[in-house]
Amino acid sequence: MQAWTVAAPAPIDAGPLRRVERALPEPGPGQVRVAVSCCGVCRTDLHLAEGDLAQRRPGVVPGHEVVGRVDALGPGAGRFAIGDRIGVPWLGGTDGTCRFCRRGQENLCTSPSFTGWDLDGGYAEACLVDERFAHRLPDELPDEQAAPLLCAGIIGYRALRCAAVPPGGRLGIYGFGGSAHLTAQVALGQGLRVHVLTRGEHNRRLARALGADSVGDATDAPPEPLDGAILFAPAGELVPVALRALDRGATLAVAGIWLSRIPGLDYARELFEERRLRSVTASTRRDGEEFMRLAARLGIAATTVAYPMADAPRALADLAHGRFGGAAVLHA
Repeated sequence: MQAWTVAAPAPIDAGPLRRVERALPEPGPGQVRVAVSCCGVCRTDLHLAEGDLAQRRPGVVPGHEVVGRVDALGPGAGRFAIGDRIGVPWLGGTDGTCRFCRRGQENLCTSPSFTGWDLDGGYAEACLVDERFAHRLPDELPDEQAAPLLCAGIIGYRALRCAAVPPGGRLGIYGFGGSAHLTAQVALGQGLRVHVLTRGEHNRRLARALGADSVGDATDAPPEPLDGAILFAPAGELVPVALRALDRGATLAVAGIWLSRIPGLDYARELFEERRLRSVTASTRRDGEEFMRLAARLGIAATTVAYPMADAPRALADLAHGRFGGAAVLHA
């Protein structure tokens, strides 16, 4: 089969991806093989390709928003049948025994494995997945629409919960790419007021089209104090900006796996009055199951840009340079 690998991390315009020919992988115990129909392009893939995330396995195949059909079962695998349509998400496995797994916080597992980082992902014709960590996809979600939900959607849903905005409250969203535009739809569907602060006119147009209550530049002050905020942009300099926009007792959740350095915080101006700053570290299988049901019920629609799998480097370069709004999806 053909697959893209991270040959040597480098700026995306320097060509860190290499297309290779590999044997079709055979599923091991408890695994299924997925014939990939499409795979979403996540900013985490870009961080891996460019070296912001250290390589854990040389030559890994990126991609963790994988949609496809089961075409082979490993020994003992029985959750899915041949032909079932499933999704392969970021969280690829946990040890199941650490203190966090035992108390239901598997997203904080001390020995996790992640699709497209530790495990070969979906920038390929096929990939393997532990069947316990795959998601059955609602029929209401076509392949291209479902792909971005498997990471961008799920992590955005968890970030929204972490931001702890009360019913009818005011949410600020900083950055408006693949994850943010899905999270905004969930928040609006739940009756929150949504204020989007982002660079890029195409992102601002998308926010307006989705019904955001206000749209401004990333460094603007929102028109009212925020009951919670989510930072999707990997820009540490926006952390103080977002904290200053919070009302008393509100939370800023940082949704990215990588963030540039945060400049010095002014305690009195940005953290006092019980404002909170927290990170969002992966998600649980329960988060994914809840979000998929919610997405189908609310009619969450991803704004997507399709690329052939052969153009994976171009899709990542376009993401890096902000050339599209919404989410890119590679088609096999």
